[in-house]
Amino acid sequence: MTTTVAAYAAPAAKAPLERTTIERREVGEHDVLIDIKYAGICHSDIHQAREGWGEAIFPMVPGHEIAGVVEAVGSGVTKFAVGDKVGVGCMVDSCRECENCRAGLEQYCLQGNVGTYNAIGKDGEPTYGGYAEKVVVDEAFTLRIPDGIALDEAAPLLCAGITTYSPLRHWNAGPGKKVAVVGLGGLGHMGVKLAHALGAEVTVLSQSLRKKDDGLKLGADHYYATSDESTFKELAGTFDLILSTVSAPLNLDAYLSLLKTDGAFVNVGAPEEPVALNLFSVIAGRKTLAGSGIGGIRETQEMLDFCAAHGLGAEIELIRADQINEAYERVLASDVRYRFVIDTSTI
Repeated sequence: MTTTVAAYAAPAAKAPLERTTIERREVGEHDVLIDIKYAGICHSDIHQAREGWGEAIFPMVPGHEIAGVVEAVGSGVTKFAVGDKVGVGCMVDSCRECENCRAGLEQYCLQGNVGTYNAIGKDGEPTYGGYAEKVVVDEAFTLRIPDGIALDEAAPLLCAGITTYSPLRHWNAGPGKKVAVVGLGGLGHMGVKLAHALGAEVTVLSQSLRKKDDGLKLGADHYYATSDESTFKELAGTFDLILSTVSAPLNLDAYLSLLKTDGAFVNVGAPEEPVALNLFSVIAGRKTLAGSGIGGIRETQEMLDFCAAHGLGAEIELIRADQINEAYERVLASDVRYRFVIDTSTI
């Protein structure tokens, strides 16, 4: 039997989100019914609700930073019990059979993973995200939130946390490594916290010094303004890894000049517009220009456990559901420190 729940949805591209109701599927044998407590607002939600990344499915219920409590489980569920604190990130299924899925890289499923929203599930129905009262998710794509993290601060970890943790781990951020984080927003502030906790020397590269005090408190060792041309001269050849968390197009040639030989510039922010590149910027110095998505389920659980062990959560501003549209505009204006989180009891 399906369940009708309240939610906030975009009825069409670029339309304001409004309160509505949606149907959640019946709890299957391996499903978990989650009473959603908090849902983070990611810039990706805005890109998709406004079709910035291409044609989308409407009505759309965004939200892929979900934290809540298990309300019911299917008869075959073994990983979770009623009352457990759990989370759901950016995907709710994959083919589970391809080389990448078998390697724990479900985010790169060769058949394409099933997004938490703006996707079509294996049942042929659209998926709806976390701006809602409840959600039903297969236990294989449900994460356990450790006791050491408050649920509201945990929600953004399901996207912002894993999106920065995965490349930091893959490119071996740690003691002896110099890591730069471009942008100090929802993604960037978690990148700074995680890189610092991993033991790297961390530098923030931001347009201005407006958030310098925050950056240093979050764990940055250095903070530079990229609007100052002397920054690129002073820091030339400095970094082992640069993590770009911004969704605006950058002068890649300028940023690549900041890398050491064999350094990597990794994009986790996704601009809507194409970017230009002079290939000599990577040829000289054998540099890598790369991208990274979220992490697989195993790595996401590892990230949550790491955050709990190091006392890390997101810096959040808790809002009511009727403030979602205002929050979208504030995200676009960079007026949030550092992640809006919806109290879903207000839906």
